[in-house]
Amino acid sequence: MRLVFLPLAALAACQSPSSAPAQPAQNEQSAQTPVWGFRVAATYPHDRRAFTQGLIWRDGHLYESTGQIGYSTIRQVNLEDGRVLQSASIPPDQFGEGIVDWGDQIINLSWQNGIGYRWDRRTLRRLGEWRYGGEGWGLTRSDAEIIMSDGTHELRFLDPRTLNERRRVQVTDNGVPVPRLNELEWVNGEIFANVWMTPMIARIDPASGRVTGWIDLTALAIQNGGGEDSVLNGIAYDRERDRLFVTGKYWSRLYEIDLVAPRSR
Repeated sequence: MRLVFLPLAALAACQSPSSAPAQPAQNEQSAQTPVWGFRVAATYPHDRRAFTQGLIWRDGHLYESTGQIGYSTIRQVNLEDGRVLQSASIPPDQFGEGIVDWGDQIINLSWQNGIGYRWDRRTLRRLGEWRYGGEGWGLTRSDAEIIMSDGTHELRFLDPRTLNERRRVQVTDNGVPVPRLNELEWVNGEIFANVWMTPMIARIDPASGRVTGWIDLTALAIQNGGGEDSVLNGIAYDRERDRLFVTGKYWSRLYEIDLVAPRSR
């Protein structure tokens, strides 16, 4: 994920030729917290029928989970053309949510059923299930733990082997709770989190839960709007090649972006 250092006045040009970035919703971004911009490094096709819930990069492929009752899937996707290489259906009475890889498996959540599944990453064959309390929204992992969001301002840290909860961290921006944490991604020791129904990604310190910065993707959200469900959701990081990917629900494009750092005060 290459960093680009430009003055704040140049951010609008990097993000959209016609619009400056909108401000985050009240109480979701403090004036004291730095806001990062972005530059599009590459654009790829994305299935515009996909209600994207989770996105990860592993071994040269994207893995994506989709939602909606009767249409929820886990799929392996070719980056270059957006083609679905293989797909598995989540039970039709469940609303699929986030995914994470661990070893040779893919682990997923459902929204309100309290049921998740383990899948063979190579074949997408379902291997087993697991249970949790509350809602399931997003998943990511460090090298030692799986991290789960549940739609609140808390993140749960799970034992990767048993998926039992070890601890929780409350996510705050200058002391103010940040609710509706959704899709998650582990990026160089930080947790990146979509905040549902906003064009913002929170950069979170996993130890303290403190939001250390925001990434404003308003311009991409505007370009891909068209319905109340067509919101930003989907972050994947290619650690080997240092690439950051983002997309949204029902978006026709997936983006590789470089972050543009705020100018020092």
